[in-house]
Amino acid sequence: MIGEQQIYERIGEEGFEKLVHAFYKQIPQDDILGPMYPADDLVGAEQRLRDFLVGRFGGPPRYVEQRGHPRLRMRHAPFPVTRAARDRWMQLMTKALDEAELPADVSKMLLEFFDGVATFMMNRE
Repeated sequence: MIGEQQIYERIGEEGFEKLVHAFYKQIPQDDILGPMYPADDLVGAEQRLRDFLVGRFGGPPRYVEQRGHPRLRMRHAPFPVTRAARDRWMQLMTKALDEAELPADVSKMLLEFFDGVATFMMNRE
């Protein structure tokens, strides 16, 4: 079993790029999540998630260097993260994990992380 901090060693920038790109290409046409993302900032949102994940899982801490502490709940407070939004986010991220074809143990660890964080991020009934 690998540790979370070893994920970057296993998949590198390329793995996180594939995963996050596979996720964000689904956003514009999604009826629940699409409206939460400004169309003119999808590239920025993709970069921020990629940088956050890279740093969180053992890579360079670009996200923290550029934006400070993640403060995920605070940063997402303006968005209605309901159970439906949480579940859709997980559905799209699971599909992205499948598409990225990362090693099975890495995908399993990332999915567990995403599941916990997605639930933590819920802020509306």
